[in-house]
Amino acid sequence: MEPARTLRDVSCADDYDPNSLPVERARALIREFLAPVTAVERVHIRAALGRVLAADVLSPIDVPGHDNSAMDGWAVRFADLDPAGTTLRRVGESFAGKPFAGALGRGEAVRIFTGGVMPPGADTVVMQERASVTADGVRIAAGAVSRAGQNRRFAGEDVKRGTTVLRAGHPVRPAEIGVLASLGIAEATVYRRLRVAFFSTGDELRAIGETLGAGEVYDSNRYTLYGMLTRLGCDVLDMGVVPDVPQALEQAFVTSAGAADVVITSGGVSVGEADYVRDLLGKLGEVLFWKIAMKPGRPLAYGRIGSAHFFGLPGNPVAVMVTFYNFVRDALLTLQGRSDVAPMPAFKATLANPIRKAPGRTEFQRGILTANGTGGYSVRTTGEQGSGILSSMAQANCFIVLPVDAGNLEPGTPVDVQVLEGLV
Repeated sequence: MEPARTLRDVSCADDYDPNSLPVERARALIREFLAPVTAVERVHIRAALGRVLAADVLSPIDVPGHDNSAMDGWAVRFADLDPAGTTLRRVGESFAGKPFAGALGRGEAVRIFTGGVMPPGADTVVMQERASVTADGVRIAAGAVSRAGQNRRFAGEDVKRGTTVLRAGHPVRPAEIGVLASLGIAEATVYRRLRVAFFSTGDELRAIGETLGAGEVYDSNRYTLYGMLTRLGCDVLDMGVVPDVPQALEQAFVTSAGAADVVITSGGVSVGEADYVRDLLGKLGEVLFWKIAMKPGRPLAYGRIGSAHFFGLPGNPVAVMVTFYNFVRDALLTLQGRSDVAPMPAFKATLANPIRKAPGRTEFQRGILTANGTGGYSVRTTGEQGSGILSSMAQANCFIVLPVDAGNLEPGTPVDVQVLEGLV
């Protein structure tokens, strides 16, 4: 078996440029170094919502556990029905949870309700709209059913005993909780939550409630990251704002890496004089790349600090969200144990306004996607696309993804869009 690739192996590759990686190349490189957490725990199925299954789930029972009716009607023997119409003798009722006590004989019918157990001897259900109660019994209309077994649900039709219902790596959503409950399973084996530590860097950042001085801004990135990480079901550790002081940054990195599976920073990964993160990472760990050929979000770093994964996001608020959704999100889902991780879904929409773009980088512009009334979708930008305009993200419901070689685009051009809601 060949040894696993290391960050150093990649950095020695002839075609590797850590300062201008294409978006898809960066995604592929990150995937090479991701391995899910291994620790598992047993939790009640309600507490499993949003978690990832760590073991296959086998059904201990048949679902449904008995043959039953798919609708309100009459349980009959198909052999008793005459195509021209039939009168049968009513002998009882079968309710859901309260079955008919006897067996169905020749020429007999049992009133049955949805979910009611099929009486022994019955093989078909006539819907109630095709039958009527008369003084002589139950009159079944001509052509009421076309085959034996109609409107009858068989035991194990949904799930058969011993079959694999859910596989390891499957996310637990409301439907999965319902499936587990339908099997009588009260607890599930899930991977432990992923621990993510994050902090912002910059002397200009101030906390909410403080008074702003000249050149100072409130730190919004930590709150944005908290929201995105919480929606992904991570255990989050907010390390606050760390000043641009090498000793303070080094201590923050060491503490974060020791407490978490993933460390995320915002700011400090460019080449400014006060950006110490790059030098510190060279001392404390390894960095695979520093820049991506994209806009916004060019200064994006990925590497390792000890056993923790490291993502150094840009300082601009919009760039934080763009890089998180397009790189960090998929990595975190993979580390959580998800087996169904795929890039953000994209589909075509028609551009409603002109876009100015220079070739050379993949661009992610904020867009507003709407139905065009003809079965398709149109998309327009939110307006100014500066990477510091966080309000554009609040207006947007998608990214307009413009490929590397694209230039200016005119209205009516088909473009790729990534929908922002419902990502996990």
